[in-house]
Amino acid sequence: MKALVVDDSGVMRRIVIGALAKADITDVVQAGDGQEAVAAVVEHDFDLVLMDWNMPNLKGIDAVREIRAMGCKMPIIMVTTEAEKSRVLEAIKAGANNYVIKPFEPQMLIDKVTDTLARASA
Repeated sequence: MKALVVDDSGVMRRIVIGALAKADITDVVQAGDGQEAVAAVVEHDFDLVLMDWNMPNLKGIDAVREIRAMGCKMPIIMVTTEAEKSRVLEAIKAGANNYVIKPFEPQMLIDKVTDTLARASA
């Protein structure tokens, strides 16, 4: 399983990668903004993307739209501080499969990843 972790904070990327490791997802590529994320999706086949919302150059929500516009179907989980219901709905409409609000406990992220992957393969 190959995952893409996108966040402009290196510390947050390490936290997400640590949680993924507990779910036996260790093949991880990192991106620091939405532009890097879209470029990474062009270069690699990912089974899962974890995307922050607020980043420089290209916001995560816009990166999700671009990734979906390319026809990519892998599950995308937004991992963000954007907690308003309208933001959750906007992300789902853009093509996100699930949503995790920061700060989070690692087990909650693992549960969301497990649930999202199970629904994607059903």
